Amino acid sequence: MLLLLPGLICDAGIYAAQTAAFADSKAIDGYGLADSLEAMARIALEQAPERFDLFGHSMGGRVALEVFRLAPHRVRRLAISSTGAHSVRPGEPEKRQVLLDIAANEGIEALIEAWLPPMVAPARRSEEALMEPMRAMCRRAGTDVFKAQIKALLGRPEQESLLPTIACPTLVMTGSEDSWSPVPQHEAIAAAIPDSELTVVPGAGHMIMPEAPEAVNAIIAQWLARPAAE
Repeated sequence: MLLLLPGLICDAGIYAAQTAAFADSKAIDGYGLADSLEAMARIALEQAPERFDLFGHSMGGRVALEVFRLAPHRVRRLAISSTGAHSVRPGEPEKRQVLLDIAANEGIEALIEAWLPPMVAPARRSEEALMEPMRAMCRRAGTDVFKAQIKALLGRPEQESLLPTIACPTLVMTGSEDSWSPVPQHEAIAAAIPDSELTVVPGAGHMIMPEAPEAVNAIIAQWLARPAAE
């Protein structure tokens, strides 16, 4: 089975194109009010079979690394996309606090308009067919989930030392237009994981799965064709 982990205030809807294309796949439909990456990882593991392929996007990529930390023997192949493995950097808490303040003071609609457009390639931000399903997804999550997940991200454990221990076939993927999780960040991740391949999707921003579904699905198919870890 291919287990798909969503990112910040995303749910299974972010993977609509992937669950439609891969019959033996399951997208986790959010993490409730879990406020740590480990708690999110345990939620994912509870919904997984004994052995599975694992794909995590954005915050879900960090959750995927925690799944691997907890149960490396269960992960056949690993994919992390549009994500990071670094610890909290100077200035990050302040940037996230701005969004928390918007959520608290102005509500979910203001938060969506502040947070979502920068996550999409600039040329695509006016496409309602792309943007409205993602807005609806964020509305479903709401501000309480956003607050809990920001707490999880700011309290995240150190993960960089975990990367060299990953022994399964690993895909590292991002979009060329992802300004939040840029290409050099993924180059560093791929360089640290022994059996990894880096793929950059031209023209895609941070929300790579709905922005470039056909390209992403082709890359996933190639990754799944690699011999799995025993």
